[in-house]
Amino acid sequence: MVLAMTVVLSACGGEKGGAGAKFNIGMATDVGGVNDKSFNQSAWEGLQKITEDTDAKTKYLESKGDADMEPNLNAFVKEGYDLTWGIGFLFSDAMKNVATQNPDANLAIIDNVVELPNVASVTFAEHEGSFLVGVVAGLMTKTGKIGFVGGMDIPVIHKFDAGFEAGVKAANPNAEIVKNYTGDFGKPDLGKQAAATMYDAGVDIIFHAAGGTGNGVFNEAKARKDAGKEVWVIGVDKDQSLEFGDEITLTSMMKGVEQAVYKISKELIDGNFPGGKIVELGLKDDAVGLPETSSKNVPEDVLKKVEEYKAKIISGEIKVPTAPADK
Repeated sequence: MVLAMTVVLSACGGEKGGAGAKFNIGMATDVGGVNDKSFNQSAWEGLQKITEDTDAKTKYLESKGDADMEPNLNAFVKEGYDLTWGIGFLFSDAMKNVATQNPDANLAIIDNVVELPNVASVTFAEHEGSFLVGVVAGLMTKTGKIGFVGGMDIPVIHKFDAGFEAGVKAANPNAEIVKNYTGDFGKPDLGKQAAATMYDAGVDIIFHAAGGTGNGVFNEAKARKDAGKEVWVIGVDKDQSLEFGDEITLTSMMKGVEQAVYKISKELIDGNFPGGKIVELGLKDDAVGLPETSSKNVPEDVLKKVEEYKAKIISGEIKVPTAPADK
């Protein structure tokens, strides 16, 4: 049951001793900040590992909103950085502008595709991994009501939503799914409010794909658990049980952002930057899926079902939708 995302890492063995010492790699965060405990933090941890393994110099700039994205990318490019990352779907327009205006600069984007020769684009099959945590939720709900809290109403979050819904329905056709798109990735209060409304309505498991906003979902779940209520959260991007604890984290939908940032950055240092290419990572690459810690709260028979569904997705027997019916 271990989806340790070793495929990406296996190509990236440590090369301590200054292999990347002359390289400077920058990263502009999505909204939510570098300490969002999920998406941006994963990307930054990938760059920290690059520094640890190769001595490359790495730095981040935080984007508080869309207006910061292009200036942040430009700041690294104008300083002559060897690679500049835009972390998130929302960087698409800013990335196109900066890459077009600076054809000699190397840039990379997570969660979107920018078809320019100096941009590496990394996308994930979030819908595939979300299907698997949907199976867990469908089999483990006791109330028959399950929640989804999304961040912004954009295609990449639709993939989480669609996959999760499909997984829940595959495992438990009678389950009811309640959804709330908060419209933001950096407002925990909105996540807490959304979770409170869902738990009050009888939902007992919530999957969030909301970045820092999702931290509020965990905060609400902890308050409920402390009051004796049996509620759960399914985390996203990282193994969020490590941050929020096993008592409220049922499992997480891991997404290999850290590994992808490491992989592309290492390829740059090695002289193999995939400019103009799209790197797509999914279940077949172990780039999405459940963490090892799932066995703490998810019974063995449920994990076995997850493995069965995983095999069917990889073989093509199950085609997971990328957009929910209501979008």
